[in-house]
Order: sequence, then structure tokens, then C-alpha cells
Amino acid sequence: MPRSTRRALLAAAGATLALPALAQSWPSGPIRIVVPFPPGGSTDALSRLLQPHLQAALGQPIVVENRAGASGALGTALVARSQPDGNNWVLVFDTHAVNPALIPTMGFDTEKDLTPLLLFGTAPMVLTAHRTRPWRSFAAMAEAAKARPDTLTYGTIGNGSLAHLTMALVGRAAGLQLVHVPYRGGGPLAVAAVAGEVDMPIATRPAIGVHIDSGALLPLAQTGATRSPSMPDIPTLVESGVPGIDARAFWGFLGPAGLPAAIRGRMEAALRGALAIPEVRARVLALGIDLDPQGEAVFGPFLSAQIATWGRVVRENGIRPD
Repeated sequence: MPRSTRRALLAAAGATLALPALAQSWPSGPIRIVVPFPPGGSTDALSRLLQPHLQAALGQPIVVENRAGASGALGTALVARSQPDGNNWVLVFDTHAVNPALIPTMGFDTEKDLTPLLLFGTAPMVLTAHRTRPWRSFAAMAEAAKARPDTLTYGTIGNGSLAHLTMALVGRAAGLQLVHVPYRGGGPLAVAAVAGEVDMPIATRPAIGVHIDSGALLPLAQTGATRSPSMPDIPTLVESGVPGIDARAFWGFLGPAGLPAAIRGRMEAALRGALAIPEVRARVLALGIDLDPQGEAVFGPFLSAQIATWGRVVRENGIRPD
């Protein structure tokens, strides 16, 4: 056996033997939570909300680090390539399930290189109309769209976003020819939405809820299969006559593949403990997230189903990244 091969095998064996010992002593230093988006978004807000409570539960500094780029893929790659020592985690949004189809050169396998530890919850998006538009229901908008194909516009947080893919499905199912106007994130979309730059902004409640509450935007439909508890008065697209639509944003916590069970268990317990604090729970719900923590046994299959569903929509509609 070549000496280099032998050294590699011995190193791998040593690393394998070291993991159980590491798990018993974890955590023994700072823990990093990567937010793969700029400051100010829902993933950033959720990470910083959990930070002090995780720090108290685990007894070590928790560092929240924003690493934006490539719809969350750049920051997620850092964690996917890190050692499974429990010191690096990432909090992702729904773009995590779309990126494999849009960015084939990410440099990691979303399903093989990461451990889906905890799904925090989901939230439907809301299709709205600017208050200056005449429609007060999805049916009225659809009638106007069919009368004037390729003239009505809808705005999203970006090309290939969950909102974009959802509206591609809606267009096919309802026979509508709408014009997509992508913005670079929730902030620019919210500004454009209030200004009336587009006919129909579509985003999650955390992104545009304040403008719905103010009356600047009028809700036409929500995109979940059933009505969200946070928006019980807004009908779903299914109720509005568009069958088969169940599109929900999600927020989840992941680590690198190969994490020892002891580390996974302790981090999950710390996260669940933080989410159970009444003040934390109230603030998460205020973000517009339907909080329903689910562990790896549920989060893993959920994530795989999301990747398969939205990958198919990307391919069938020939959607490309910006």
C-alpha cells in the first residue's frame, strides 16, 4: 500500500474515532450560525431572536454571521463543507429548495452534504393588488388578465424565487398570461409594491404584511393549500378556483452531514427550548411564520419533496437564474 494512501486511511480512522469524544464534550467553544442572506430579512431576524437563548442553553458564545450571495447558496456552502463538529450551522429559507435546479454549480449536494435538523415552520405567500387597481378578488383579476393577455404585472423578490415559480403554476392552471417583474430582494419589492410599480406584488407576510395592514395592498389570495392561522380571512388559491396549489415558504436549521447524534440531539433540544419561550414564540408568529417545529424525520422528507416539486417547475417552465 502506498505510504500516502496509508496516511489518508489512518487520518480518516482517527477522525472517526474522535467524533464520539467530541460529541461528549460539545460545545467547547463558539458556535456559528450562518445567515446566507443580508441583514434585515426574516432568516436574520429569526437567528438573532434565537441567539441569546441558545447561548444561555449551551453555555457558549453564539455568533450570527451573514454570508449573502447566490440566493443563499454561498453561505450554505460554507456549512455544507465544514467539519461535523457542531460548530457550524445555517438557517435557510425556501430558496434552499429551489437552488439545486437553478444553480447546478453550487459545489455541494443539498440532500447529501447537510443534516436537516429542525423545520421551524412555514408561511404561505399572499398575492396582492395595489389599492389603485380595480380588482377586489382573484376572480376579478383573472377576468381582467384574460381580457388583456401579457399586460398585467406581478412582482416578486427575484427571478426563480418561490413566488415566481408559484405564479408560473398559477398561470398554467388558470390560463393566465401575466408579466413577471423580478426585484432584488424583499426590500426593493416592498418599496415598489407601495409605489404601485406593479399590479400584483406577491410575497410572504413578513415581507409585505405591514402594507396589507395599512391598506396600501389588497390581498387577493394566499398560496397554501389551507388558510394560514395568521391570515384566516384571506382565501386560498384553491378556494379561488386554481386547483393543486400548495406553495409555502419555510424556515429551517441545518448542519453539515455526519453530525454525531449527541450533538444533533442537544442542539435540537436547545432550539425547541428557545421556541417554547412565550416571548420568542410570540415574536416568531409576529414575523408571519406558522410555527410548527419538526425534527429531522419530518424535515428531511419535506425538504426532499420541496426540491423535487420546485425543480420540476423550473425545468418545465425553462426558468433560468438572473
